[in-house]
Amino acid sequence: MIRPAARAALWRWRDVLAGLAVLALALWAVLGAFGILHWLGWLGLVLGAALVWTGWQRLRFHRDADGPGVVSVTEGQISYYGPLSGGAVARSNLLRLTYDPTGKPAHWVLGHDGGPDLHIPVTAAGAETLFDFFSSLPGLRMEQLLRVTTGPGTTPTRLWQRNTTSHVTELISRSH
Repeated sequence: MIRPAARAALWRWRDVLAGLAVLALALWAVLGAFGILHWLGWLGLVLGAALVWTGWQRLRFHRDADGPGVVSVTEGQISYYGPLSGGAVARSNLLRLTYDPTGKPAHWVLGHDGGPDLHIPVTAAGAETLFDFFSSLPGLRMEQLLRVTTGPGTTPTRLWQRNTTSHVTELISRSH
């Protein structure tokens, strides 16, 4: 019953809309309720604000999925299937993340153990799933990532690099 374009827009804004709904309900509880419901309202204000903030970051990360290839993220592994290239990178093998605006379209470049860098167009179908994967990388500042990807960049920017000493320790501990 809802047009596909409207449904897609609502889906993209879902986190922000859910956060606003939680904020409205929480504000009602804070202003009009007593006792435990009043205190739960304060908690709801914090949770609603966090949902709105995260949703806004997701919106800034999202690009139209009209580029080449398909991205999937499954159990800590990114897979990219493109018309000319492709591959997979496990989170444990990821060494660096670079944003390269020089390609048409811009690309994420994932450097990893065991092969050549994986280049993923930011407009590939399913590329929005990379947001959660990237946000789980230790030490990656999502605000910097969003600023670089939305700004007028002309050179590749390294956004994250694994701490090699902890990676070596991790590999040694896995081998025992």
